Amino acid sequence: MGRVSTLHHWESYWRGHADLEATYSTGDRLVREVLADGGVAGARVLEVGAGSGRDTLGLIAAGAVGVVLDYSPAALELIRRQARARGLPVHLVRADALAMPFRDDAFEVVFHQGLLEHFRDPLALLRENARVTRRSGRVVVDVPQAFHPYTAMKQVLMMFGAWFAGWETQFTPGRLERECWRAGLTVRRTYGEWMVPGLWYRVLRELLKRTLSLKLPLEPRGPAVWDRAWIGLRTRLKRHRWALYTCHVIGTVAEKP
Repeated sequence: MGRVSTLHHWESYWRGHADLEATYSTGDRLVREVLADGGVAGARVLEVGAGSGRDTLGLIAAGAVGVVLDYSPAALELIRRQARARGLPVHLVRADALAMPFRDDAFEVVFHQGLLEHFRDPLALLRENARVTRRSGRVVVDVPQAFHPYTAMKQVLMMFGAWFAGWETQFTPGRLERECWRAGLTVRRTYGEWMVPGLWYRVLRELLKRTLSLKLPLEPRGPAVWDRAWIGLRTRLKRHRWALYTCHVIGTVAEKP
């Protein structure tokens, strides 16, 4: 997919998803992983390929100086409206993620999700991330995990040209870590997250919406005791590396030495 057609695709996508209340989010995953290493009050943070920008706005609310970069005007306008509604200051930059208009060592934290998998040469993007990150700063990279039913479904849809995001790849934990090391970053930890609500609920919801114009809730309503049990199970599983291979997304937190 070329640059022009890719821009057209994402412009159309974000115009069609301007109502964020009706779209799935990453929850607080990226915010949580950034804050796990300490507060961000006064820190300069950059979200690359920001999309909805919800993660950056969460970090700004925690005291960060937030910058979002995207090449889609529709995405930047969506972020601007959210920031204005919440009374949060955000710096919007329209630019190419492979040639960012920032000096070296400009940010304490650089992060992205749903971005790296769209680059056929992920190393080029990671090296540019590393360039604008200060020494001892962090780069947080969040991607689809290779061994998951979501990934298998995606591959089938891509074969028929029906995947909403166009071409993309996926990563194992080991491959993601190796790419970060090759970019000159030191891997600190790799995390994972499970799809909530699950894939089959999401597929059923989409099918009913498209075929019968029936809209199920964005999140299924289950008993509180089940929610507590699931949260406890996830907490225990996250202690084990093998559990990363059951997650639909993984991420690596790396440091610039």
